[in-house]
Amino acid sequence: MNNIKKTLLVTGGAGFIGSHVVRLFVNKYPDYLIVNLDALTYAGNLENLKDVEAKENYIFEKADITDEPRMQELFDQYKFDGVIHLAAESHVDRSILDPLQFVRTNVLGTVNLLNVARKFWNGNFEGKRFYHVSTDEVYGSLGEEGFFTEETAYDPRSPYSASKASSDHFVMAYFHTYHLPVVMSNCSNNYGSHHFPEKLIPLMINNIRNNKPLPVYGKGENVRDWLYVEDHARAIDVIFHNGREGEKYNVGGFNEWKNIDLVHLLCRIMDTKLGREEGESAKLISYVTDRPGHDLRYAIDATKLNKELGWSPSLQFEEGLEKTVDWYLRNEEWINHITSGNYKHYYETQYDQR
Repeated sequence: MNNIKKTLLVTGGAGFIGSHVVRLFVNKYPDYLIVNLDALTYAGNLENLKDVEAKENYIFEKADITDEPRMQELFDQYKFDGVIHLAAESHVDRSILDPLQFVRTNVLGTVNLLNVARKFWNGNFEGKRFYHVSTDEVYGSLGEEGFFTEETAYDPRSPYSASKASSDHFVMAYFHTYHLPVVMSNCSNNYGSHHFPEKLIPLMINNIRNNKPLPVYGKGENVRDWLYVEDHARAIDVIFHNGREGEKYNVGGFNEWKNIDLVHLLCRIMDTKLGREEGESAKLISYVTDRPGHDLRYAIDATKLNKELGWSPSLQFEEGLEKTVDWYLRNEEWINHITSGNYKHYYETQYDQR
């Protein structure tokens, strides 16, 4: 392609948030070559990107960010101008069972990418950018009042959030030590289409659909700030292009919900969509033993992002949740492929034969 002005590496681009970022950039920037790199572990799903896989400015590469020779090879091949780094192990429960895997991917993988980018760009940072996408969980837990700001001290409470906090610190260390042109964002909980169904909202939607128990940790009093995933992708677009070098931006929905209230809202929406009597799905709620180290409340102050770059959420939560429910009800085949494991075979059928 002769019209390419910029080549971007998106890591973790077959995952939930990553696939929305890839789709946005491929469609919005036809003069960018978007290289989607994903190891296709349990949550990486190329079926998420069927609608863009034939585009001329899209390429998929199966690789692991911890593989230094492979990362060097890809930088040499594509001459990346920018990196949008989303690849991460992200499920808290899995981190409790296997902390070392989170250290390998989230810490060592990030440092490996930083090293390869620094060596390849070799001090010629004009037009280059390394964008690290992180989480609000690095800040720890809030009480009933207050918000996380960009100045909030880190206080991670789970192996997952500790691994992300470590990777954040390495990113900023590379900015200060090597002047690598970095930018970073920390986002609240995302929801929307193509979300792996072990996460709260798609898990509840799928279980309600199949009349299975709805497991709620403890009393369901934990509070989360929710953001529609397409709004997060828009924020990443704005920060990548216009964020100030060496800065971090909090991304949030200004939208707090207790887990139990969210589940009840989902039950009401699903009862309407499925033609059930009101209250029928709520009978499926089942309280289970609370998660170890379960943070009580997260709440993001995204004022800096709004004031500096003009970003704000586009949807109210109830509207976004209805759109999300509609997508899952329209795409039962996608969910069935996930729950059966058939989604793992998409790479072999679509790519291995090429």
